Amino acid sequence: MSTPRDVAVLVGSLRKESFNRKLALALAQLAPPELKLEIVEIGQLSLYNQDDDDNPPAPWTAFRDRIRRADAVLFVTPEYNRSVPAPLKNAIDVGSRPYGQSAWDRKPGAVISASPGAIGGFGANHHLRQSLVFLNVPVLQMPEAYIGGVDKLFDEQGNIGNESTRAFLGKFLTTFAAWVERNAAS
Repeated sequence: MSTPRDVAVLVGSLRKESFNRKLALALAQLAPPELKLEIVEIGQLSLYNQDDDDNPPAPWTAFRDRIRRADAVLFVTPEYNRSVPAPLKNAIDVGSRPYGQSAWDRKPGAVISASPGAIGGFGANHHLRQSLVFLNVPVLQMPEAYIGGVDKLFDEQGNIGNESTRAFLGKFLTTFAAWVERNAAS
């Protein structure tokens, strides 16, 4: 078997007991052998300010370098006010600058949104996709992944207790692995 593709996973919620972080950790366990999922932390990134482009803070540089090293990106996010959480939008902005030097350029990507509500973060999922189009991230279109009722998804050990959801996410990850292979820079 060849080396698995390095997937940078960005979790939109900073909350310690975040359902989306639990989901990202579960996804890493479900991933096919072709993918190695690793959460890339975003909470340490100060707010993007173009005035800092010439002398960027060390966390910005480390973040940009990590995204550049990744073969692909996976966003796992809740929905805040029908959009993406501010820390995730900030991470996207930090990674996209300075203009013309975006770390996101041509990274195959995918989006999973999850919330306790029935529509599973639909608004955040689609709002995030708008930014990714501009950033030239080829985003997996199907299957779409909106995980509703995420607050009831995990057992005591953090495993996904619902077999149909686990099967769906397995299919999603297998499809994403093929997407990454088709779109990854050689």
